[in-house]
Amino acid sequence: MRNLVLIIITILSFSLGYSQEQTHSFSLEEAIQFALENNYAAINADRDILDAKKQKWETIASGLPQISGAVSYQNQLKQPVSVIPADIFGGEPGTFVEVVFGQPQTAMATATLKQQIFDGSYIVGVQATKAFLNYSTNNKEKTALDVRKQVVEAYGNVLLAEESVKILEKNKTTLEKNVYETSKLYENGLGEQESVDQLQITLSSIENQLQNSLRLKEITLQMLNISMGLDLKAPTQLQENLEDLTVSKIDYDILNSNFNLANNVDFKLAENLNQQRYYEWKLARSRALPTLNAFVNYGSSAFSNDFSFLSNDQQWFDSSVLGFDLSIPIFSSLKRSASTQRAKIALEKAKTQLTEAEQQIRLQLENAKNNYTLAIANYETAKQNLTLSERIESKNQIKYKEGLATSFELRQAQTQLYTTQQEYLQSMVEVINKKTELEIILNKRA
Repeated sequence: MRNLVLIIITILSFSLGYSQEQTHSFSLEEAIQFALENNYAAINADRDILDAKKQKWETIASGLPQISGAVSYQNQLKQPVSVIPADIFGGEPGTFVEVVFGQPQTAMATATLKQQIFDGSYIVGVQATKAFLNYSTNNKEKTALDVRKQVVEAYGNVLLAEESVKILEKNKTTLEKNVYETSKLYENGLGEQESVDQLQITLSSIENQLQNSLRLKEITLQMLNISMGLDLKAPTQLQENLEDLTVSKIDYDILNSNFNLANNVDFKLAENLNQQRYYEWKLARSRALPTLNAFVNYGSSAFSNDFSFLSNDQQWFDSSVLGFDLSIPIFSSLKRSASTQRAKIALEKAKTQLTEAEQQIRLQLENAKNNYTLAIANYETAKQNLTLSERIESKNQIKYKEGLATSFELRQAQTQLYTTQQEYLQSMVEVINKKTELEIILNKRA
Protein backbone atom coordinates (compact mmCIF):
# COMPACT_ATOMS: atom_id res chain seq x y z
CA MET A 1 0.00 0.00 0.00
CA ARG A 2 2.82 2.34 0.88
CA ASN A 3 4.53 1.61 -2.44
CA LEU A 4 1.29 2.28 -4.30
CA VAL A 5 0.93 5.66 -2.59
CA LEU A 6 4.53 6.56 -3.48
CA ILE A 7 3.94 5.63 -7.10
CA ILE A 8 0.80 7.77 -7.28
CA ILE A 9 2.59 10.73 -5.68
CA THR A 10 5.49 10.36 -8.12
CA ILE A 11 3.14 10.27 -11.11
CA LEU A 12 1.22 13.32 -9.89
CA SER A 13 4.46 15.22 -9.25
CA PHE A 14 5.73 14.36 -12.70
CA SER A 15 2.43 15.43 -14.27
CA LEU A 16 2.43 18.68 -12.32
CA GLY A 17 6.03 19.40 -13.28
CA TYR A 18 5.29 18.63 -16.92
CA SER A 19 2.30 20.99 -16.91
CA GLN A 20 4.37 23.73 -15.36
CA GLU A 21 7.04 23.28 -18.03
CA GLN A 22 4.41 23.69 -20.72
CA THR A 23 3.13 27.01 -19.33
CA HIS A 24 4.80 29.99 -20.99
CA SER A 25 5.32 33.21 -19.05
CA PHE A 26 6.44 36.38 -20.83
CA SER A 27 7.15 40.00 -20.20
CA LEU A 28 6.40 42.16 -23.23
CA GLU A 29 10.01 42.28 -24.36
CA GLU A 30 10.41 38.53 -23.84
CA ALA A 31 7.30 37.92 -25.93
CA ILE A 32 8.74 40.09 -28.71
CA GLN A 33 12.08 38.27 -28.68
CA PHE A 34 10.34 34.89 -28.68
CA ALA A 35 8.18 35.97 -31.63
CA LEU A 36 11.18 37.20 -33.64
CA GLU A 37 12.52 33.64 -33.54
CA ASN A 38 9.29 31.64 -33.79
CA ASN A 39 6.73 33.76 -35.62
CA TYR A 40 5.75 32.14 -38.91
CA ALA A 41 6.46 35.23 -41.02
CA ALA A 42 9.82 35.76 -39.27
CA ILE A 43 10.84 32.16 -40.00
CA ASN A 44 9.99 32.56 -43.68
CA ALA A 45 11.88 35.88 -43.79
CA ASP A 46 15.00 33.99 -42.70
CA ARG A 47 14.35 31.48 -45.45
CA ASP A 48 14.02 34.30 -47.97
CA ILE A 49 17.53 35.49 -47.09
CA LEU A 50 18.86 31.96 -47.51
CA ASP A 51 17.03 31.72 -50.83
CA ALA A 52 18.58 35.03 -51.94
CA LYS A 53 22.06 33.73 -51.12
CA LYS A 54 21.40 30.58 -53.14
CA GLN A 55 20.07 32.67 -56.02
CA LYS A 56 23.21 34.81 -55.90
CA TRP A 57 25.40 31.73 -56.28
CA GLU A 58 23.10 30.36 -58.98
CA THR A 59 23.68 33.54 -61.00
CA ILE A 60 27.44 33.51 -60.43
CA ALA A 61 27.72 29.81 -61.30
CA SER A 62 26.01 30.35 -64.67
CA GLY A 63 29.18 32.12 -65.85
CA LEU A 64 31.58 29.47 -64.55
CA PRO A 65 32.67 26.33 -66.49
CA GLN A 66 29.80 24.00 -67.32
CA ILE A 67 30.40 20.33 -68.15
CA SER A 68 27.77 18.11 -69.71
CA GLY A 69 27.84 14.56 -70.94
CA ALA A 70 25.75 12.64 -73.46
CA VAL A 71 25.41 9.03 -74.52
CA SER A 72 23.48 7.95 -77.60
CA TYR A 73 22.69 4.64 -79.29
CA GLN A 74 21.13 4.07 -82.71
CA ASN A 75 19.98 0.89 -84.42
CA GLN A 76 19.00 1.33 -88.05
CA LEU A 77 16.36 -1.33 -88.45
CA LYS A 78 16.45 -0.76 -92.21
CA GLN A 79 19.55 0.96 -93.47
CA PRO A 80 19.25 3.59 -96.20
CA VAL A 81 20.46 2.57 -99.67
CA SER A 82 22.60 4.82 -101.86
CA VAL A 83 22.90 4.52 -105.64
CA ILE A 84 26.31 5.23 -107.27
CA PRO A 85 27.59 4.87 -110.86
CA ALA A 86 28.60 1.28 -111.63
CA ASP A 87 31.65 2.31 -113.64
CA ILE A 88 33.38 3.27 -110.38
CA PHE A 89 33.65 -0.44 -109.64
CA GLY A 90 34.45 -1.37 -113.29
CA GLY A 91 30.85 -1.92 -114.30
CA GLU A 92 29.06 -0.85 -117.43
CA PRO A 93 28.95 2.93 -117.85
CA GLY A 94 25.52 4.46 -117.47
CA THR A 95 24.37 1.87 -114.98
CA PHE A 96 24.13 2.21 -111.18
CA VAL A 97 24.91 0.01 -108.22
CA GLU A 98 22.94 -0.06 -104.94
CA VAL A 99 25.23 0.37 -101.95
CA VAL A 100 24.65 0.39 -98.15
CA PHE A 101 27.17 2.45 -96.21
CA GLY A 102 28.18 1.84 -92.59
CA GLN A 103 26.99 -0.60 -90.02
CA PRO A 104 23.43 -0.58 -88.62
CA GLN A 105 24.26 -0.03 -84.95
CA THR A 106 26.09 3.01 -83.59
CA ALA A 107 27.04 4.10 -80.07
CA MET A 108 28.49 7.47 -79.08
CA ALA A 109 29.62 9.05 -75.79
CA THR A 110 30.65 12.70 -75.57
CA ALA A 111 31.62 15.24 -72.88
CA THR A 112 31.49 19.00 -73.49
CA LEU A 113 33.08 21.82 -71.50
CA LYS A 114 31.59 25.29 -72.03
CA GLN A 115 32.98 28.53 -70.68
CA GLN A 116 31.40 31.94 -70.91
CA ILE A 117 34.03 34.52 -71.87
CA PHE A 118 31.98 37.69 -72.18
CA ASP A 119 28.28 38.41 -71.67
CA GLY A 120 27.10 41.84 -70.57
CA SER A 121 23.86 40.48 -69.12
CA TYR A 122 25.86 38.12 -66.89
CA ILE A 123 27.89 40.98 -65.44
CA VAL A 124 24.74 42.97 -64.71
CA GLY A 125 23.06 39.89 -63.24
CA VAL A 126 25.92 39.33 -60.79
CA GLN A 127 25.75 42.99 -59.73
CA ALA A 128 21.98 42.74 -59.28
CA THR A 129 22.24 39.75 -56.93
CA LYS A 130 23.83 41.97 -54.29
CA ALA A 131 20.89 44.38 -54.53
CA PHE A 132 18.45 41.48 -54.26
CA LEU A 133 20.24 40.19 -51.16
CA ASN A 134 20.00 43.68 -49.64
CA TYR A 135 16.28 43.69 -50.41
CA SER A 136 15.81 40.33 -48.65
CA THR A 137 17.73 41.64 -45.63
CA ASN A 138 15.64 44.81 -45.48
CA ASN A 139 12.46 42.80 -45.96
CA LYS A 140 13.44 40.66 -42.96
CA GLU A 141 13.90 43.85 -40.93
CA LYS A 142 10.48 45.03 -42.10
CA THR A 143 8.97 41.70 -41.09
CA ALA A 144 10.64 41.90 -37.68
CA LEU A 145 9.16 45.37 -37.09
CA ASP A 146 5.72 44.16 -38.18
CA VAL A 147 6.01 41.19 -35.82
CA ARG A 148 7.03 43.52 -33.01
CA LYS A 149 4.01 45.74 -33.61
CA GLN A 150 1.72 42.72 -33.86
CA VAL A 151 2.95 41.27 -30.56
CA VAL A 152 2.71 44.61 -28.74
CA GLU A 153 -0.89 45.07 -29.88
CA ALA A 154 -1.82 41.49 -29.02
CA TYR A 155 -0.08 41.69 -25.63
CA GLY A 156 -1.88 44.95 -24.84
CA ASN A 157 -5.23 43.51 -25.87
CA VAL A 158 -4.77 40.56 -23.50
CA LEU A 159 -3.96 42.93 -20.62
CA LEU A 160 -6.97 45.06 -21.59
CA ALA A 161 -9.26 42.02 -21.53
CA GLU A 162 -7.86 40.87 -18.16
CA GLU A 163 -8.34 44.31 -16.58
CA SER A 164 -11.83 44.57 -18.06
CA VAL A 165 -12.78 41.27 -16.46
CA LYS A 166 -11.50 42.41 -13.05
CA ILE A 167 -13.36 45.73 -13.22
CA LEU A 168 -16.59 44.19 -14.49
CA GLU A 169 -16.52 41.52 -11.78
CA LYS A 170 -16.11 44.25 -9.17
CA ASN A 171 -18.94 46.27 -10.72
CA LYS A 172 -21.14 43.20 -10.84
CA THR A 173 -20.57 42.53 -7.13
CA THR A 174 -21.51 46.11 -6.27
CA LEU A 175 -24.64 46.00 -8.43
CA GLU A 176 -25.77 42.66 -7.02
CA LYS A 177 -25.55 44.17 -3.57
CA ASN A 178 -27.57 47.20 -4.72
CA VAL A 179 -30.24 45.03 -6.30
CA TYR A 180 -30.47 42.83 -3.20
CA GLU A 181 -30.79 45.75 -0.80
CA THR A 182 -33.30 47.57 -3.02
CA SER A 183 -35.37 44.42 -3.44
CA LYS A 184 -35.56 44.00 0.33
CA LEU A 185 -36.66 47.60 0.72
CA TYR A 186 -39.36 47.07 -1.91
CA GLU A 187 -40.55 43.85 -0.22
CA ASN A 188 -40.87 45.75 3.07
CA GLY A 189 -42.82 48.53 1.41
CA LEU A 190 -40.00 51.07 1.73
CA GLY A 191 -39.12 51.30 -1.97
CA GLU A 192 -40.52 51.16 -5.48
CA GLN A 193 -40.46 48.44 -8.14
CA GLU A 194 -38.98 50.94 -10.60
CA SER A 195 -35.87 51.27 -8.45
CA VAL A 196 -35.33 47.52 -8.56
CA ASP A 197 -35.91 47.46 -12.34
CA GLN A 198 -33.47 50.32 -12.96
CA LEU A 199 -30.68 48.54 -11.09
CA GLN A 200 -31.56 45.18 -12.68
CA ILE A 201 -31.18 46.72 -16.15
CA THR A 202 -27.71 47.92 -15.28
CA LEU A 203 -26.79 44.57 -13.73
CA SER A 204 -27.92 42.64 -16.83
CA SER A 205 -25.84 44.90 -19.04
CA ILE A 206 -22.76 44.42 -16.86
CA GLU A 207 -23.25 40.64 -16.85
CA ASN A 208 -23.34 40.62 -20.67
CA GLN A 209 -20.21 42.75 -20.85
CA LEU A 210 -18.45 40.46 -18.38
CA GLN A 211 -19.24 37.35 -20.42
CA ASN A 212 -18.04 39.10 -23.56
CA SER A 213 -14.81 40.16 -21.84
CA LEU A 214 -14.19 36.60 -20.69
CA ARG A 215 -14.54 35.40 -24.28
CA LEU A 216 -12.32 38.22 -25.53
CA LYS A 217 -9.71 37.31 -22.96
CA GLU A 218 -9.44 33.83 -24.43
CA ILE A 219 -9.49 35.07 -28.03
CA THR A 220 -6.85 37.77 -27.47
CA LEU A 221 -4.62 35.23 -25.73
CA GLN A 222 -4.93 32.94 -28.74
CA MET A 223 -4.05 35.85 -31.03
CA LEU A 224 -0.95 36.51 -28.94
CA ASN A 225 0.03 32.84 -29.17
CA ILE A 226 -0.25 32.92 -32.95
CA SER A 227 1.77 36.14 -33.10
CA MET A 228 4.56 34.48 -31.12
CA GLY A 229 4.45 31.26 -33.12
CA LEU A 230 2.95 29.20 -30.30
CA ASP A 231 0.17 26.69 -30.55
CA LEU A 232 -3.28 28.28 -30.43
CA LYS A 233 -4.19 26.57 -27.15
CA ALA A 234 -0.78 26.88 -25.47
CA PRO A 235 -1.09 28.05 -21.82
CA THR A 236 0.46 31.51 -21.71
CA GLN A 237 0.85 33.91 -18.79
CA LEU A 238 1.68 37.61 -18.95
CA GLN A 239 4.07 39.12 -16.44
CA GLU A 240 3.23 42.76 -17.12
CA ASN A 241 0.60 44.96 -15.51
CA LEU A 242 -1.30 47.23 -17.90
CA GLU A 243 -0.88 50.40 -15.87
CA ASP A 244 2.80 49.80 -15.06
CA LEU A 245 3.51 48.99 -18.70
CA THR A 246 1.77 52.18 -19.78
CA VAL A 247 3.79 54.32 -17.39
CA SER A 248 7.01 52.75 -18.67
CA LYS A 249 5.97 53.67 -22.23
CA ILE A 250 5.61 57.39 -21.46
CA ASP A 251 8.80 58.99 -22.75
CA TYR A 252 8.70 62.59 -23.94
CA ASP A 253 12.36 62.47 -24.93
CA ILE A 254 11.55 60.27 -27.91
CA LEU A 255 9.65 63.18 -29.43
CA ASN A 256 12.94 65.05 -29.77
CA SER A 257 14.95 62.11 -31.11
CA ASN A 258 17.11 62.70 -34.16
CA PHE A 259 15.54 61.14 -37.22
CA ASN A 260 17.87 59.43 -39.70
CA LEU A 261 15.88 58.73 -42.85
CA ALA A 262 18.45 56.16 -44.02
CA ASN A 263 17.58 53.97 -41.02
CA ASN A 264 13.88 53.81 -41.86
CA VAL A 265 13.07 50.40 -43.30
CA ASP A 266 10.40 51.70 -45.70
CA PHE A 267 12.94 54.12 -47.15
CA LYS A 268 15.45 51.26 -47.49
CA LEU A 269 12.90 49.22 -49.43
CA ALA A 270 12.18 52.20 -51.69
CA GLU A 271 15.93 52.47 -52.34
CA ASN A 272 15.98 48.74 -53.16
CA LEU A 273 13.29 49.32 -55.78
CA ASN A 274 15.38 52.14 -57.21
CA GLN A 275 18.43 49.84 -57.44
CA GLN A 276 16.36 47.12 -59.07
CA ARG A 277 15.14 49.49 -61.77
CA TYR A 278 18.71 50.71 -62.32
CA TYR A 279 20.00 47.19 -62.97
CA GLU A 280 17.05 46.46 -65.23
CA TRP A 281 18.09 49.50 -67.27
CA LYS A 282 21.69 48.28 -67.39
CA LEU A 283 20.48 44.83 -68.42
CA ALA A 284 18.48 46.31 -71.31
CA ARG A 285 21.57 48.21 -72.47
CA SER A 286 23.78 45.12 -72.19
CA ARG A 287 21.69 43.27 -74.79
CA ALA A 288 23.31 45.42 -77.49
CA LEU A 289 26.75 43.98 -76.61
CA PRO A 290 28.23 40.87 -78.26
CA THR A 291 28.55 37.58 -76.37
CA LEU A 292 31.51 35.23 -76.61
CA ASN A 293 31.62 31.62 -75.42
CA ALA A 294 34.22 28.86 -75.76
CA PHE A 295 33.72 25.12 -75.78
CA VAL A 296 35.78 21.97 -76.05
CA ASN A 297 34.26 18.63 -76.94
CA TYR A 298 35.62 15.12 -76.59
CA GLY A 299 33.83 11.99 -77.67
CA SER A 300 34.17 8.42 -78.84
CA SER A 301 32.08 6.46 -81.35
CA ALA A 302 31.67 2.77 -82.16
CA PHE A 303 29.95 0.92 -85.02
CA SER A 304 28.78 -2.69 -85.22
CA ASN A 305 26.39 -5.04 -86.94
CA ASP A 306 25.36 -6.44 -83.53
CA PHE A 307 25.11 -4.95 -80.04
CA SER A 308 28.68 -5.60 -78.98
CA PHE A 309 29.54 -2.19 -77.56
CA LEU A 310 30.18 -3.56 -74.09
CA SER A 311 32.70 -6.09 -75.39
CA ASN A 312 36.40 -5.54 -74.78
CA ASP A 313 37.05 -6.29 -78.45
CA GLN A 314 34.82 -3.44 -79.62
CA GLN A 315 36.78 -0.74 -81.43
CA TRP A 316 36.06 2.89 -80.46
CA PHE A 317 37.06 5.98 -82.46
CA ASP A 318 37.90 9.17 -80.54
CA SER A 319 37.20 12.73 -81.66
CA SER A 320 37.58 16.21 -80.15
CA VAL A 321 36.55 19.73 -81.11
CA LEU A 322 37.62 23.15 -79.80
CA GLY A 323 35.56 26.14 -80.79
CA PHE A 324 34.23 29.61 -80.06
CA ASP A 325 30.76 31.11 -80.42
CA LEU A 326 30.54 34.85 -81.07
CA SER A 327 27.10 36.44 -81.28
CA ILE A 328 26.88 40.06 -82.44
CA PRO A 329 23.54 41.92 -82.31
CA ILE A 330 23.30 43.96 -85.50
CA PHE A 331 19.76 45.12 -86.15
CA SER A 332 16.53 44.53 -84.21
CA SER A 333 14.22 47.07 -85.85
CA LEU A 334 14.71 49.34 -82.80
CA LYS A 335 13.32 46.66 -80.46
CA ARG A 336 16.35 46.86 -78.15
CA SER A 337 16.18 50.64 -78.21
CA ALA A 338 12.53 50.61 -77.17
CA SER A 339 13.28 48.12 -74.39
CA THR A 340 16.14 50.29 -73.09
CA GLN A 341 13.95 53.41 -73.17
CA ARG A 342 11.20 51.64 -71.23
CA ALA A 343 13.73 50.55 -68.60
CA LYS A 344 14.96 54.15 -68.39
CA ILE A 345 11.39 55.39 -67.87
CA ALA A 346 10.89 52.80 -65.10
CA LEU A 347 14.10 54.02 -63.45
CA GLU A 348 12.91 57.64 -63.53
CA LYS A 349 9.58 56.56 -62.02
CA ALA A 350 11.45 54.75 -59.24
CA LYS A 351 13.44 57.91 -58.48
CA THR A 352 10.19 59.85 -58.21
CA GLN A 353 8.72 57.17 -55.95
CA LEU A 354 11.82 57.38 -53.75
CA THR A 355 11.29 61.13 -53.33
CA GLU A 356 7.61 60.55 -52.60
CA ALA A 357 8.48 57.85 -50.05
CA GLU A 358 10.81 60.27 -48.27
CA GLN A 359 8.06 62.89 -47.96
CA GLN A 360 5.47 60.35 -46.83
CA ILE A 361 7.80 58.92 -44.17
CA ARG A 362 8.48 62.41 -42.78
CA LEU A 363 4.73 63.03 -42.70
CA GLN A 364 4.17 59.69 -40.95
CA LEU A 365 6.77 60.69 -38.38
CA GLU A 366 5.01 63.95 -37.55
CA ASN A 367 1.65 62.19 -37.42
CA ALA A 368 3.07 59.46 -35.14
CA LYS A 369 4.51 62.08 -32.79
CA ASN A 370 1.15 63.85 -32.65
CA ASN A 371 -0.74 60.59 -32.04
CA TYR A 372 1.68 59.62 -29.27
CA THR A 373 1.38 63.01 -27.60
CA LEU A 374 -2.41 62.84 -27.86
CA ALA A 375 -2.46 59.30 -26.45
CA ILE A 376 -0.51 60.42 -23.37
CA ALA A 377 -2.81 63.42 -22.91
CA ASN A 378 -5.90 61.21 -23.25
CA TYR A 379 -4.45 58.76 -20.72
CA GLU A 380 -3.83 61.47 -18.14
CA THR A 381 -7.30 62.93 -18.74
CA ALA A 382 -8.94 59.49 -18.52
CA LYS A 383 -7.12 58.81 -15.27
CA GLN A 384 -8.41 62.07 -13.77
CA ASN A 385 -11.91 61.40 -15.10
CA LEU A 386 -11.86 57.94 -13.54
CA THR A 387 -11.05 59.41 -10.13
CA LEU A 388 -13.90 61.92 -10.51
CA SER A 389 -16.36 59.27 -11.73
CA GLU A 390 -15.50 56.97 -8.82
CA ARG A 391 -16.07 59.85 -6.40
CA ILE A 392 -19.41 60.74 -8.01
CA GLU A 393 -20.58 57.13 -8.00
CA SER A 394 -19.53 56.68 -4.37
CA LYS A 395 -21.46 59.79 -3.32
CA ASN A 396 -24.54 58.63 -5.18
CA GLN A 397 -24.28 55.25 -3.48
CA ILE A 398 -24.39 56.99 -0.10
CA LYS A 399 -27.22 59.32 -1.17
CA TYR A 400 -29.21 56.40 -2.55
CA LYS A 401 -28.90 54.42 0.68
CA GLU A 402 -29.98 57.47 2.65
CA GLY A 403 -32.92 58.11 0.32
CA LEU A 404 -31.47 61.38 -1.04
CA ALA A 405 -31.00 60.09 -4.61
CA THR A 406 -33.20 58.04 -6.92
CA SER A 407 -32.26 54.78 -8.57
CA PHE A 408 -32.19 56.64 -11.88
CA GLU A 409 -29.58 59.07 -10.58
CA LEU A 410 -27.54 56.18 -9.20
CA ARG A 411 -27.76 54.36 -12.52
CA GLN A 412 -26.54 57.47 -14.37
CA ALA A 413 -23.55 57.75 -12.03
CA GLN A 414 -22.78 54.05 -12.43
CA THR A 415 -23.08 54.17 -16.23
CA GLN A 416 -20.77 57.18 -16.32
CA LEU A 417 -18.27 55.30 -14.14
CA TYR A 418 -18.37 52.19 -16.33
CA THR A 419 -17.81 54.24 -19.48
CA THR A 420 -14.92 56.08 -17.86
CA GLN A 421 -13.36 52.80 -16.75
CA GLN A 422 -13.32 51.48 -20.31
CA GLU A 423 -11.98 54.76 -21.65
CA TYR A 424 -9.19 54.60 -19.10
CA LEU A 425 -8.24 51.05 -20.07
CA GLN A 426 -8.36 51.90 -23.76
CA SER A 427 -6.24 55.02 -23.25
CA MET A 428 -3.48 52.90 -21.71
CA VAL A 429 -3.46 50.51 -24.66
CA GLU A 430 -3.30 53.50 -27.03
CA VAL A 431 -0.20 54.85 -25.27
CA ILE A 432 1.53 51.48 -25.69
CA ASN A 433 0.54 51.09 -29.35
CA LYS A 434 1.32 54.67 -30.40
CA LYS A 435 4.73 54.49 -28.73
CA THR A 436 5.47 51.36 -30.75
CA GLU A 437 4.37 52.99 -34.02
CA LEU A 438 6.69 55.92 -33.37
CA GLU A 439 9.59 53.59 -32.50
CA ILE A 440 9.09 51.70 -35.76
CA ILE A 441 9.33 54.88 -37.85
CA LEU A 442 12.40 55.98 -35.92
CA ASN A 443 13.73 52.39 -36.06
CA LYS A 444 14.33 52.44 -32.32
CA ARG A 445 14.02 49.58 -29.89
CA ALA A 446 12.38 49.90 -26.49
